[in-house]
Amino acid sequence: MTKFVRRTVHDLPLIGLAILGSAWAGSATAQTAVANNERSADVMVIGGRQQRVPPADPQVPPAEAVQPREVANPAIRPYPADADGIGIKRGGYNGSRWAEDWRLMADPKKRNDPLDRLKYLPFNDAGDIYLTLSGEVRLRSNYIGNPGIVESEHRREDMLRLIGGADLHLGDHLRFYGELGHGGISGHNIGTPSAKARNDLILQQAFGEFSGRLDNVDLGVRYGRQEFTDGPPLLVGALDNNTIRTSLDGFRGWAMGSRVRFDVFDFEYIRFGPHGISDDKSNDATRFSGVTMGIMLPKVMEGQLFFDPFVWRERLDAETWAGVTAREERLYTGARLWGDMGPVNIDWTIDHQSGSFGNRDIDAWNFFLAQTYDLGLGGMKPEVGIHFDYGSGGGTYEGGTLKTAATPVGGNIEYSYQGALTITNLFMVAPNVTVTPVKDVKLTLAYNKIWRANSQDAVYRANGKPYAGTQNLSGSDIGQAFRAQASWKISPRLSITGRYEYFAAGDLLTRLNYTDSNYVALWTSFRF
Repeated sequence: MTKFVRRTVHDLPLIGLAILGSAWAGSATAQTAVANNERSADVMVIGGRQQRVPPADPQVPPAEAVQPREVANPAIRPYPADADGIGIKRGGYNGSRWAEDWRLMADPKKRNDPLDRLKYLPFNDAGDIYLTLSGEVRLRSNYIGNPGIVESEHRREDMLRLIGGADLHLGDHLRFYGELGHGGISGHNIGTPSAKARNDLILQQAFGEFSGRLDNVDLGVRYGRQEFTDGPPLLVGALDNNTIRTSLDGFRGWAMGSRVRFDVFDFEYIRFGPHGISDDKSNDATRFSGVTMGIMLPKVMEGQLFFDPFVWRERLDAETWAGVTAREERLYTGARLWGDMGPVNIDWTIDHQSGSFGNRDIDAWNFFLAQTYDLGLGGMKPEVGIHFDYGSGGGTYEGGTLKTAATPVGGNIEYSYQGALTITNLFMVAPNVTVTPVKDVKLTLAYNKIWRANSQDAVYRANGKPYAGTQNLSGSDIGQAFRAQASWKISPRLSITGRYEYFAAGDLLTRLNYTDSNYVALWTSFRF
């Protein structure tokens, strides 16, 4: 594992500003060159990972995960682009904007509007030194009745996301990417928002990358602040449901052949602050490193399956369980099997977690088993699915081996849109159905039934904190949720998404005076 060079992190704001400054200054130059000579945590949150290959990131609604009008990444890659670990495609765009390749916009006939011109701004006659500009505006409103599933005054959150990015390519092998973000929030009864909801200005990404090909193997290294999504989406992700997406500081390297790939990484988490770019700093009390492998399996029927084993190590110098804070080192060993088998789409992950918490051993498990069947009826294109999610629990309060499951950077909206639950000490069964009632509109209905995995441990919120007292009660019924999501892709750039959840607290929670809660969210997103 490469040694993390912390000094570079302090230079990241300068790198980002330099890149964005180049974007501003380079636009006029690019216009002349062309005279002489095209983007946080849901295809369906509700229905699990219900997309054809690749399965959807649970954070991303289907209107933001559509098929491209043009190939979003035409760069030659021997390993299938849908499975190479760079993220889920969104129409002509990608979740992580650095994954896009817009060289096709060098042809004026491919441009449909003035914004397409910003996707390819060349600086030389050969066209291999160029700049791509990108941006996003997202307006969102959430309503939560009985926030925290406690009988109380409702909460309304009105949120704004602004993102601007610049991707500078210096020939075929060297590139620099920078991205600035802003998160705003207002409303009613919002308390003190986190820095993932309110952030005046953040340097979300700023990295340099060198890549090339050797004997038909694609090789690359990247260093700096970056989004990382190479793994099961319920374990690692950019958490798009949040206003400020999740990025990490560090190193990533890869090698991709025709049927096998390797990805090695070494990161530190970021401690987010609510103000300018100077208070979003690398946290050297954390470490996330490891190896992810991808194997393209032989075809057994129509479709394609991939097998992705992984070994990851996570270090948290000040983790807390049951009021005790200690250094935790957790080793994740697992694999993901996913893809299509005819009309069936599967996404199965299992991982074992070992290591230590203070002077105690860790022995925990996760499994996520999602499958969807395309009924092939045409018309409304109905799909039915069911997914099973499990995270072990136990040992937190009674001592001995710690059996509480965790995730490095996993989202929680799979279990509750309103942040009521996380995977720790949880078992959930969620049948669902998805239809397309009209063109470009997807509707998913789902039912989640949720139990506690270990009756000696607590029920946990999305922030990792326990519902106090649940560890002292018998029983396993956490509750149930009725969920709906509607997503409309108005154009390749513009989409509208709505979500609803009714969470009915089960016996474990109502005995402690927790109650039911309604959640409604509506947002629109515009990208270029």
